[in-house]
Amino acid sequence: MYYTIRHITRFRYSAPINESMMEVRIQPRSEGNQRCLDFRLYTSPRTHITTYRGEFGNRVHYFDIPNSHSQLTITAEAQVDVTAPPPLPKELSEQAWDELDALTANGEYWDSLMPSHFANPSGLLYELADELDVLRRADPLTILRELNSAIYKTFDYSPKTTRVDSPIDEALQLRQGVCQDYAHIMITLARHLHIPCRYVSGYLYQQGRSQERASNDAMHAWVEAYLPELGWVGFDPTNNTLVDERHVRVAVGRDYADVPPTRGVYRGKAESELAVTVRLVPSHMALTEELPLESTWIPSSYEGDEREQTQLQVLPQQQ
Repeated sequence: MYYTIRHITRFRYSAPINESMMEVRIQPRSEGNQRCLDFRLYTSPRTHITTYRGEFGNRVHYFDIPNSHSQLTITAEAQVDVTAPPPLPKELSEQAWDELDALTANGEYWDSLMPSHFANPSGLLYELADELDVLRRADPLTILRELNSAIYKTFDYSPKTTRVDSPIDEALQLRQGVCQDYAHIMITLARHLHIPCRYVSGYLYQQGRSQERASNDAMHAWVEAYLPELGWVGFDPTNNTLVDERHVRVAVGRDYADVPPTRGVYRGKAESELAVTVRLVPSHMALTEELPLESTWIPSSYEGDEREQTQLQVLPQQQ
């Protein structure tokens, strides 16, 4: 499937700021069953943009706007080809747990096994593990399928229930959340079983599948677990599905802290708001100006100031 993606992020400030610096992680990855055929990034005000390969192989774009400005718009456009991943077996062999332990014994998957900023076990997490009977039994693939389904059934999908910086305990206590919470909970439970697991940020095309818990107007999140003979396998607990050709991978990391679409600082005494618009369509449905680009402005969590301190700007939570 060929997709065209347009991702627009707008920042506006209550007063002109002196400088802003930004990292952007929006370029789709090229690996496995996915190829990013074209990617373009624009800013207004215009500036020079550099790029480098960051942690976990994510493509990072960086720019600095040193002049006074009261608004900042970042526009990314991409063409991506995604094919269906190979079909999975119904189950793995009885020796899969031993094979998995042998694969992880040398520390190669340490980052995907240890607790991380948002995927950090707690008392409530262990209570959920007992409730869902999260134990080493059957084989790793079977357990992950069961876990994918159990999280989907246990939690209500409820946008704006949690924040971008919410610990998993908030979703665990409320039994509500968005895709970011579903992913963090599944990652933490999988690591509890010593299965390497990582966070994936991207897009989900859901035309004709309105029952799914996601939106073509926002980024999505899911998980990948490393399994013997299969490598990294994608699970979408928000929708109780395996990852397929409708999922477009942008960035991977230990959790959301490694993959925010934008991360930056600004200097100036002003409050800030931001708005995000995403459009994902099959390439034969070309994006045109006739497509609506309405957006909702959201106050940023931080303020800048006139001193040498810098403040983090984070995008709204993935839905």
